[in-house]
Amino acid sequence: MRWVAAVETIERRVLVVEDERAIADAVAARLRAEGFRVEVVGDGPGAVAAARRNPPDVIVLDVMLPGFDGLEVCRRIQAERPVPVLMLTARGEETDLLVGLAVGADDYMAKPFSMRELAARVHALLRRASKSAAAARPEPPTLRLGDLEINQAERRVLQAGVEVHLTPTEFDLLVHLAGRPRTVLPRERLLADVWGWADASGTRTVDSHIKGLRRKLGADLIRTVHGVGYALEIDR
Repeated sequence: MRWVAAVETIERRVLVVEDERAIADAVAARLRAEGFRVEVVGDGPGAVAAARRNPPDVIVLDVMLPGFDGLEVCRRIQAERPVPVLMLTARGEETDLLVGLAVGADDYMAKPFSMRELAARVHALLRRASKSAAAARPEPPTLRLGDLEINQAERRVLQAGVEVHLTPTEFDLLVHLAGRPRTVLPRERLLADVWGWADASGTRTVDSHIKGLRRKLGADLIRTVHGVGYALEIDR
């Protein structure tokens, strides 16, 4: 069954994709109270159509949906127009989380979750998107570290001359680590600088994105300092 509800208030547009009506209504109510324009869709095909019809500034996306799942929704939407995505899942398996991040999700929350934290994460995703857009105006330098070349202006990464496709968040995280090679950056600092979060409640998000970078760029590229954080193991 498909259902759509829309309320327009002011400013940023959020697309909420959730087939459990009670959860969808609660998420939409909280985001509307934050001043967002919210559209709610209850299935995969409807979500892709809604994103084409009214391009959102951010998407809150459940993994389990009728039609096709949230991973396929994310894949299709990101292929047409990159947009920040916060995925919701009732499952905590690391594989599901990594797949979600691999298809372009920026963050995830496991059910049940705090509506206050969800709203804070939506705001953080939008701040990051605005910050990236502003930083793109003056052309940033290309970083060259070992066989790694990070073109910040074009948001492209080459390793030994071969392009490596990263999600937007993976790219931002890599740039942050590459700006301070061999320096151990705490998870809490990465959350604040890359994600824009003021608390340490999302350290698993950092860990999952680090795993994605290691899978794509090599397991030895990033060193883990247990109980502290991560460092890029390449000299300038």
